[in-house]
Amino acid sequence: MKSFALLFLVVICGLGGLGQKLKPKKRSNGEEIKFRTKTKDVCTMRVRGDDEEMKLTIECKSQGMSYWCEFTGKPSVCRAFRNNPKIYWNQIAAELRKIPHACESMEVLKTTMCQKAPPEALMKQIAAGVEPEDLANQEKSIQKTSLRAAGQGSENETEAMKLAREHCWESLHGFCSYIIGILRG
Repeated sequence: MKSFALLFLVVICGLGGLGQKLKPKKRSNGEEIKFRTKTKDVCTMRVRGDDEEMKLTIECKSQGMSYWCEFTGKPSVCRAFRNNPKIYWNQIAAELRKIPHACESMEVLKTTMCQKAPPEALMKQIAAGVEPEDLANQEKSIQKTSLRAAGQGSENETEAMKLAREHCWESLHGFCSYIIGILRG
């Protein structure tokens, strides 16, 4: 009799969940992921945007300087991203941990979970910059305000990235943008 009652309870509990809708997994929008690069730069990734377009901002502090870069793309085109965006962003952070400088030589960020996704799913670098540590602390709010203003254009490109696109090979746009950003101060 006890086993029948236990079986009845298990069946009732199991049936109770059948009519419920599954809740979509929580989006990682606005979430911060902290990591260190291969050379121990301390970095923070911030994600914002919607299903149409996501923007990833990476800010790092290294020996006496800080640097940043921005990526944009539509990872929601990838089904695996829609199922679990947190794993997607963690895979990007894991890739960035393997390199010495989080913004250098990374024109496109790729993940293993979205290898077969269309090209628009890739996160492509649109801006990068560097500044001395003491200026970074004093002018952080000014730099962020100007970054937002630069991002208002239809293509969300900074002047450095525009110059890089005009004068550098496609495979070196991110690197050229970084160097142009340093030279322009």
